[in-house]
Amino acid sequence: MASASPFFDIEPLDGGESSFAGHAMAMNVCSLSRCGKRLTGNCDIFMYRGDKPFCSEECRYQQMEMDQASVAVRISATTTTNARNEQRHRLEPGNGNVAVAANVPVLS
Repeated sequence: MASASPFFDIEPLDGGESSFAGHAMAMNVCSLSRCGKRLTGNCDIFMYRGDKPFCSEECRYQQMEMDQASVAVRISATTTTNARNEQRHRLEPGNGNVAVAANVPVLS
């Protein structure tokens, strides 16, 4: 079976028994899930992170933006979790701290 591009004509050392065949198939389409355009030998291929091919600079840029957004969300979630854990630790009995509640209505 001939490939459209010599870039993809790589023979695995184990004779194709590994997951390389599935990986090679993934290299034939744009890695942006919304695009999925087929990559051909007569067009430029824009790589990202070493193993993700894209059909255009725009698709690659969109993936980079999505990756940055997901990292920002993880950092924000980690920061929030750390702040909550620190607050709980400060209020735990035996830490030498006493939590005081003020202006709490009490039923009589």
